[in-house]
Amino acid sequence: MARIYVASSWRNAYFPEVVNRLREAGHEVYDFRNPPHGGAGFHWTDVDPDAPDWTFNQYAEGLHHPLAERQFQADLEALEWADTCVLVLPCGRSAHTEAGWLAGKGRKVIVYIPEMQEPELMYKLFHGVADTIDKVLSLIAG
Repeated sequence: MARIYVASSWRNAYFPEVVNRLREAGHEVYDFRNPPHGGAGFHWTDVDPDAPDWTFNQYAEGLHHPLAERQFQADLEALEWADTCVLVLPCGRSAHTEAGWLAGKGRKVIVYIPEMQEPELMYKLFHGVADTIDKVLSLIAG
């Protein structure tokens, strides 16, 4: 079975189902919303309620806050651990950075597109694209 890093967005409604289906299929799955160190994952507003209105300098300083450091370490350890990434669309910069990092390490990356998005040519760098979880599972199996 695979060790899977599911990369997505906090706002992605498909994320919980993907995590559950992958686990039901017997895979080990890292869930950034429920990290191994406990809690409910990382939110910038945990660092500062005004984080959405930060200046660049405040953001640069915030990257070194203990909560940001803790979650970054958890995510980085999970990236090192994973042999597969499922990038669940729609998502943003962090998820794409994580998927790209894993692809650069030679790991399998599958893009799950449950609702058609604007086509993206560079997804050709990854192992494949899927529009159903069953197709994701098939691509993981290889």
